[in-house]
Amino acid sequence: MSGPLAGRVAVVTGGSRGIGRGIALHLARDGADCVITYRRNDAAAAEAVAALEATGRRARAERLELAEPEQVGPVFERIGAGFGRVDVLVANAAATAFRPVLEQKPHNVRRTFAITVDAFVAMTQAVVPLMAGRPGRIVLVSGIDSFQAMGGHSVLGAAKAAAEGLVRGLAFELGPLGVTVNAVTPGFIRTDSSAYYVTEGLGLDYERATDRLREATPVRRHGTPEDVAALVGYLASDAASFVTGQCIVIDGGLTITSPMTRMGEEP
Repeated sequence: MSGPLAGRVAVVTGGSRGIGRGIALHLARDGADCVITYRRNDAAAAEAVAALEATGRRARAERLELAEPEQVGPVFERIGAGFGRVDVLVANAAATAFRPVLEQKPHNVRRTFAITVDAFVAMTQAVVPLMAGRPGRIVLVSGIDSFQAMGGHSVLGAAKAAAEGLVRGLAFELGPLGVTVNAVTPGFIRTDSSAYYVTEGLGLDYERATDRLREATPVRRHGTPEDVAALVGYLASDAASFVTGQCIVIDGGLTITSPMTRMGEEP
């Protein structure tokens, strides 16, 4: 085995597609055995496991409904029994109803917070004993809706902001145990989920809208799942042992740009 994560075990929630799948593949290429969790798409999960195994690492998929945090404990017990340990937890999965707050149903609000906050607490409680005194890494995948207002994102943004608060608290509590806790906060990343949000949530033409966004981004390109995965891979490695309690924005510089820089643009 070789690579910065050789001999380690990683768990990635929502790892069957999109950013989660990209993260799991990156960690596997870095040497980690990987367990992904997924909600319902058995075929996508099986395909992701096959891709992970093609890297030469052990892989498994666990079905997990994070909206029911009581399912977390038994799933992590199975992971511990099958792999003997967990070194890296990536809390990637999220879900919401992309609607204005005035149109949100109570069950949608509860589900959003259950997946993003309640399950994050439950997973941390379940995974730390499996780290068993070894250096552990917990990484939350958040988003810029945690600090920027976006159409249809108010409830999810609030949940992610709460989870980022947990990152700081957990970093303080778990640091003495050798566990670091950080968040990566992606901006616009080209995925199936972002395409759904732009077309269905905002009613925009995806290519035209994202072309305009790319031109407003200082590095003049879109983000990819691999960009996010590379940052998670760093935070999961020994090289990041002195980084904890941080929420690192990865957006090509988009959120540092003042709207006033666009005053000279043609409408």
